[in-house]
Amino acid sequence: MLNILSSLDDNILLFFQESVRNPVLTPVLRLITTLGNGGAVWIALTVLLLLIPKTRQVGFMTTLSLIGTLLVNNILLKPLVNRTRPYEVIEGLTYLVRTPVDSSFPSGHSACSFAVACIMYRRLPRRYGVPALILAFLIALSRLYVGVHYPSDVLFGILSGVLISFAAEKLGDRIIKRRR
Repeated sequence: MLNILSSLDDNILLFFQESVRNPVLTPVLRLITTLGNGGAVWIALTVLLLLIPKTRQVGFMTTLSLIGTLLVNNILLKPLVNRTRPYEVIEGLTYLVRTPVDSSFPSGHSACSFAVACIMYRRLPRRYGVPALILAFLIALSRLYVGVHYPSDVLFGILSGVLISFAAEKLGDRIIKRRR
């Protein structure tokens, strides 16, 4: 079963490289993937939410989600699983960005993106939440396009981000209620 999943992962990445990559999309998706480096765009949005009194509670929840993804995905799972990056394993696969320094599983870009975007979607007006989810999806997709993650890394990153968003929201609500 694992061999089938691994083969599917490999074939999807090679499909992206051979059939989806093109001179128009490449600079766009390289830029989009860069927005997720170190959670930069999500940290910036969180700071903005914290600065505006009306959205401060949402900013507090997104802060918790960023801390949660850092702890669960980057500190716990990446070293524990220690999955090799796909371009190091799949013959002929090339990557389009700087060489990542950590392991492949799970996708931190995807986890961080969905952790923050899901809270924004549930807690803010749709005109803010929908674009946040679209950006999260594009960042996750870009990780496949640039060849630095397996599809299963991205899917697990999305799943962990969504779950962490619910946990951060619940914890945030509890803390906010106690402070009142």
